[in-house]
Amino acid sequence: MIDKINQLLQEVEALKAANAEELEALRIKFLSKKGAINDLMADFRNVAAEQKKEVGMRLNELKNKAQEKIAALKEQFESQDTGCDDIDLTRSAYPVELGTRHPLTIVKNEIIDIFARLGFSIAEGPEIEDDWHVFSALNFAEDHPARDMQDTFFIEAHPDIVLRTHTSSVQTRVMEVSQPPIRIICPGRVYRNEAISYRAHCFFHQVEALYVDKDVSFTDLKQVLLLFAKEMFGEDTKIRLRPSYFPFTEPSAEMDISCNICGGKGCPFCKHTGWVEILGCGMVDPNVLESNGIDSKVYSGYALGMGIERITNLKYQVKDLRMFSENDTRFLKEFEAAY
Repeated sequence: MIDKINQLLQEVEALKAANAEELEALRIKFLSKKGAINDLMADFRNVAAEQKKEVGMRLNELKNKAQEKIAALKEQFESQDTGCDDIDLTRSAYPVELGTRHPLTIVKNEIIDIFARLGFSIAEGPEIEDDWHVFSALNFAEDHPARDMQDTFFIEAHPDIVLRTHTSSVQTRVMEVSQPPIRIICPGRVYRNEAISYRAHCFFHQVEALYVDKDVSFTDLKQVLLLFAKEMFGEDTKIRLRPSYFPFTEPSAEMDISCNICGGKGCPFCKHTGWVEILGCGMVDPNVLESNGIDSKVYSGYALGMGIERITNLKYQVKDLRMFSENDTRFLKEFEAAY
C-alpha cells in the first residue's frame, strides 16, 4: 500500500495539463469516486492494524497534495494570458459609434413640433385600411381614378381592404368617434402603386393636419400655412396659394413657397419660377363632415397634407427619393449634426 501511495505521489507532483479538458481528465483520474485515490481508500480496511496509522497519514497527504495540485493548475488556467496584455482593464470602454436619426424622422419631428406649438395633437391609425375610411368617407366618387388598381394596392381576396394611400384615413377615424373641437396631425407611411424612380416610390410618408370647430375659415388656414413655412424654411419664406381640386376639401388649394435655394429669384431647382410646391390644403367638404357624424351647419374646418420626403428634399436638397430607403450609412451620416 505504501509503495502504491508513493508512486501516486510522484505522479501527482509531476502533473501537467495543456488545457482545461486535460485538467478535468486528471481530476477524474485521481479524485473522482472511481479515481485512484478513492480506490486506495477502499483498500484501507485491508491494511494490518499496526500499519493503519502510517498508511492513513500517507493517504491523507496524497489526497491533499492531489487537491492542491489540481487547484493550482486550475487557477493557472483562469489567470492565464488570453492575448489581451495590451488592454488596460481600468480604462473606460472603447467608444461605441452611435447611429443617427433618419433624415425623414428629423423632418417629421420638426413638423410635429411646429404644429404641436399651435395646439395640434398626434393621431395615428392602421396602414391596412378599408375602402370606407380611405375613400368613401372622404367623398371619393365610385369611379375616382384613385380607386383603380393602377393607383392603389388592394388585397385580391378582399377588395374592400387596401393599403392606405394617404393618412386622411386617420382623420375619418377620429371624426367618426369625436366631436369638435378637433385639432390633430396624422403622420405616417402611405402606399401607392407607382413605379420606383428618383422622384417616386411605392411607399412614402405624409403628415396631414385637420382642424374642425365653429367659425373656422380659410383665413385661419392661410395663417397656419404661413407660420409653418416660416418656421420650417426661414423667416423670409413667402407662400402662394393656387386653386386646385381634392374630393375631400372645397375650396381646395395647392401651396407653393418661395424657393429656399435661390430666394425666389429663379434657378433650375424651381424651374426658374421662384416657387416650389410643398402641400395641398382646403376647407373640409361639408359632405365629409356629414359622412363622419359632424353637423356641417354648425362646424367647419380645414385640412392640409404634405409629403415628408418632399419637405426633406427641399430642406436638404436630396435629389433621389430612393436614397431614403436604401439605408446607406454614408448617406445617413450626413445628418448627424441635424438634430
